[in-house]
Amino acid sequence: QVQLVESGGGSVQAGGSLRLSCAVSGVTNVNKYITWFRQAPGKEREAVAGIDRGNGTLYYVDSVKDRFTISQDNAKNTVYLQMNSLKPEDGAMYYCAAARRVRWWRERLEYDYWGQGTQVTVSS
Repeated sequence: QVQLVESGGGSVQAGGSLRLSCAVSGVTNVNKYITWFRQAPGKEREAVAGIDRGNGTLYYVDSVKDRFTISQDNAKNTVYLQMNSLKPEDGAMYYCAAARRVRWWRERLEYDYWGQGTQVTVSS
């Protein structure tokens, strides 16, 4: 069993920053991959950034490269998403998800465990 708890969402103006946290608990061998997804109203849930917690490989979609940074603190068993230069189109509910293994990190069906989400609102 794995539990994921997101926090850190909020409302910011365009150009601002937020840091999201995903606290991970439970069996460690099923949360090797942690990925942040987001879902805006009327849109599909999409992957944003991921991390292979075993070897530290990082994954980003093009739309957030150079603005978002995913990282982990193993001592706190927490994965972070630092979001800078936020744009209105970044506004969404953000979820973290965990998987033992993935063939394609952006595929949401690969992930077995999900958090409840944290809302990010970016005003222009």
